[in-house]
Amino acid sequence: MRKPVLLGTQQMQDCFETLISSYIATKVGVVENFISLPLRIQLAAHLHQLHIDKLLAPAGIGNIQKLQNNQAVRKDFIYWLDRKNNNPYETAFLVQIEAFIGYLNESCYAGITGYEFHYSFYEKDAFYRKHLDQFQDNSSRQFSLISYLNPEWKLEDGGELCVYQEKNIQKISPSGGTTVFFKSNELLHEVLVTHQPRLSITGWLKR
Repeated sequence: MRKPVLLGTQQMQDCFETLISSYIATKVGVVENFISLPLRIQLAAHLHQLHIDKLLAPAGIGNIQKLQNNQAVRKDFIYWLDRKNNNPYETAFLVQIEAFIGYLNESCYAGITGYEFHYSFYEKDAFYRKHLDQFQDNSSRQFSLISYLNPEWKLEDGGELCVYQEKNIQKISPSGGTTVFFKSNELLHEVLVTHQPRLSITGWLKR
């Protein structure tokens, strides 16, 4: 197993600043290469192996007390990232998330105190209908952050993240290296039907 490679300190901070400033400008922060290419390849390979080993679980909707599986709404499979998994690639990603939280709290006084992230695997023809990320009975999720792991994604592959704002609809291709950041309780969004297997890490910064 090869050692994970994180971005250098300055490159990481430049990515953080771009993500935050684009969020402030448009309510949807977007940055390329938030995750180093070697680490992105390692994370994608790990996710593929989890899928092969049948360790992914069908994703549900609602919080743990009201969890439902409804494939008319959501058809992806997930696996929660955790330092206790003792996977160096998961841990490396979470180390970078912790660095981003520190930067966000220092620069924007965001008050983030925790996080949760999972792999998300969409098989061909899967989707996730329009939704908000914050639960009605639990406001702990403050920001949503999605990092895409798909190499060489093409327009005809579909699977765009579709974000609904008052005056426009923004479609974001799930191209490898792209990371998206937005407020969890503000923007309705959906994953359009994908025509190829679609890989990402999706999660929330919590308070």
